[in-house]
This record gives sequence, C-alpha cells and structure tokens, in this order.
Amino acid sequence: MPRSSDGRERLIEAGVELFSQRPYGSIGVAELCARAGVNKGSFYYFFPSKEALALAVIDRHWSWQKGVWTGILDGPGTMLERLRGLFDATAQMQVDALTGTGWVAGCLFGNLALEVSSQNEPVRLRLQEIFDEQIEMISARLAAAVESGDVQPLADGVDGAAKAIVAQLEGLVLFAKVFNDPSQLDALWRNSLALLGLTAPAAA
Repeated sequence: MPRSSDGRERLIEAGVELFSQRPYGSIGVAELCARAGVNKGSFYYFFPSKEALALAVIDRHWSWQKGVWTGILDGPGTMLERLRGLFDATAQMQVDALTGTGWVAGCLFGNLALEVSSQNEPVRLRLQEIFDEQIEMISARLAAAVESGDVQPLADGVDGAAKAIVAQLEGLVLFAKVFNDPSQLDALWRNSLALLGLTAPAAA
C-alpha cells in the first residue's frame, strides 16, 4: 500500500477508536494496522512506536475536546449555565457510548492515565499538560465570573475550585465507566455547586 499522509490519519483514527474502547496494553500494532487498513511497514514509516502513535492520538482527541469545551464555556449564558452545559455534554457522550456499544467509554485521558502513566513518562507528562489546560480553562472563566459578580469570591480561590471541579468530573466519569452507568454523573452539578459554595439556582 502506498505510504501517504492518509495512512497516518487512518492510524490516528484507529488509535482514537481502539484506545477509547480497550486497555492500551491489549492493543498491538498489528491490530491498529488492520483497523486502519495499512501494512505494518507503513506504521513504522509514520510512527517509530506505539507510544508515538498514542501521543498523536492524545493530541488529536484533546484538539477535538478542547474545541467542544471552548464552544460551551464561551457560549451564551451565565458562568454557571455554561458550566452545567459542559457537564451535560460530558454525560451525553457517555450515554451515546452506552447506546452505541453497550458500554460507557469513560475518558480517554483518564483511562490512559490510570493504565500507562506510571510506566510511560512521555504519556504521563502529556496527560498532565492536558489536565492543567482543563483546569486553566475553568479557572479563567471562574475568575471572570467572580470579577463580574456572577459568582462570589471562592474560599479556595478560582484555581483550587477549578482543580476540584476537573478532579470530580474525571472521578465521576470513572465511576460511570466502572458501573457502566452514565447516571453516576448526575451528582456532578450538585457537587460542583457545593465546591463553589452555592446552592442550585431555581432556574436549574
């Protein structure tokens, strides 16, 4: 098969699909190539290792997810409405995965962090950077909401609140995966309001 940029894209797409469904360690280069429709020699033309492909998959998935988060967090409504929109979108992704495959997919980053980060430093560092970016995205919006008076000053500061929100978002997505039950995410809104020292608005 000719070596082309299309083959590289197909390998990344195959990686996103397979790494989202199964443990990283259970997926070999041969299976990735078969899913992508490329031969093994072409794999090593594009990527020196499965780790290199995993890093490309992580970057691709984050590029997509960051776009989704930005669209919601910078959309219309108050900060709290946008934050809830982010949670609703996260829950819907898990519902869609359950409907399509019979299993809650969880978070690609969380799945890889649990399985690979203690054994693979480049993957761990890239995942750390992404979680830091997620925290910063929420922290920046919380800071703007505090400055405008939409949210009261936070006891742990906006950075502490943002980190706690991302941590419990990841934790409840993990619970949804373990229990194969997207309703585990129902507590996300209530818990986040508690982290912000707020009660649910009547409109919610």
